[in-house]
Amino acid sequence: MQEAMGRLTGDYETDRKQLEGLLRISESFDLVARQMEIGQRQATLFFVDGFIKDDVMEKILEYVMSLTAADMAGLSTAEEFTGKFVPYVEVGVLDDPSEIAVQVLSGPMCLLIEGYGKGIMIDARTYPVRGMGEPDDDRVLRGARDGFVETLVFNTALIRRRIRDPQLTMEYMQVGTTSKTDVVLCYMDQRVNHQQLENLRQKLQSLDIPSLTMGQESLAECLLRKQWYNPFPKVRYTERPDCACACVAEGRILVVVDNTPVVMILPTAVFDFVQDTNDYYFPPLVGSYLRLVRSMVFLFTLFLTPVWYLLIKNPELIPPWLEFIQIKEPNTVPIILQLLIVEVMIDGVKLASLNTPGALSHAFGVVGALLLGEFAVSAGLFVPEVLLYMAFVAVANFTQPSFELGYAFKLFRMLFLILTALFNLWGFISGVALMLVTLLTTQTISGRSYFYPVIPFDRKALWALIVRRPITRHNSGGKKE
Repeated sequence: MQEAMGRLTGDYETDRKQLEGLLRISESFDLVARQMEIGQRQATLFFVDGFIKDDVMEKILEYVMSLTAADMAGLSTAEEFTGKFVPYVEVGVLDDPSEIAVQVLSGPMCLLIEGYGKGIMIDARTYPVRGMGEPDDDRVLRGARDGFVETLVFNTALIRRRIRDPQLTMEYMQVGTTSKTDVVLCYMDQRVNHQQLENLRQKLQSLDIPSLTMGQESLAECLLRKQWYNPFPKVRYTERPDCACACVAEGRILVVVDNTPVVMILPTAVFDFVQDTNDYYFPPLVGSYLRLVRSMVFLFTLFLTPVWYLLIKNPELIPPWLEFIQIKEPNTVPIILQLLIVEVMIDGVKLASLNTPGALSHAFGVVGALLLGEFAVSAGLFVPEVLLYMAFVAVANFTQPSFELGYAFKLFRMLFLILTALFNLWGFISGVALMLVTLLTTQTISGRSYFYPVIPFDRKALWALIVRRPITRHNSGGKKE
């Protein structure tokens, strides 16, 4: 968008041509400049076709176009006109052409009337939106079935519906010099850590990027320090309003980005990923058991195949009660190569299933895996033990709701296998040490330790992560972090 100099002049023709030039009306079919007459004065309505509620606009225009010169007499400013003749809730006036152009492109319409040096902004916009169905990747057995959508105001309304407290703050800003994407910081003013909030606000305001083409992921990569070698997720995401509201009630900050159904939760530590919404839709004992099972199974996915490979590489380390893990019928393909091939094959089947039409994807995933596994064993490429353990790892990965953390552990699992193949026991130990160092040096957006509440140690917070506590007045809102 070209830059505009100064303010609106008050000369109708000059201001109209300036706005038409800024919006490039003649070049875009969906940008409309509707000329009309209001009270024997020339007027132009600027709007984006598809962003306007037709019924609301029709009623407003039907009313203002019926005004006469006598009705307009004595009204010398745009503020006086809106106060008397624009019976709509969201109305304002602007005299900065650049700001008017940005507002029009965001959805509100601008009414420019001869004799007034300001544009009347009427926010009667609507956005195309899909139905609020339950998110596919964060399902619950019980609980709410609604989910965030790609429209910002719908998402903030879903949060407001659950938290009806004046302390709930929705702080609006725009990010991206070209896209000017709407971003909202959502927090509880009396519970949030204001230092972390101010740091995040300054980072957002100082971003110099043309557009956020990939929504929350583009924003997260701009906010984080560059650590390309670190696969661990620095931000927790959710598509569930109930989960987002629970986090903001605990003092967290939500970053809501327009055009994406995913909300960012900050600050985030690695232990936050062991929690799942299902834990809170069951009694505390059941929720604690599910959390314990999820954590144990996920640790198995990280260490099962590397430890098994280490043991079969060093048979003298296998105790008598574990002799069943030894390979009964070895083949000529090295075990390390078999394990790495199956790791890649699993992701290949996932990608193929993802790009397969919905009606066929589930059948393709199951049949494809069975055929590949059966023929690979029959052809002597894999031993059955490799497929058994890798099948467990592939299925167990889905116990973790965070795909990002799952792939971080997958990459380190492959690193453990490679280092164990090269350096035996010391390679395995080095791999574990490298993962711990990576976790300890992970930089978060908020600046808080990625290992919180272990570093710095917070006994109550750590216990709350391990055990699903009953909901009481003491922990339903949370404290500042």
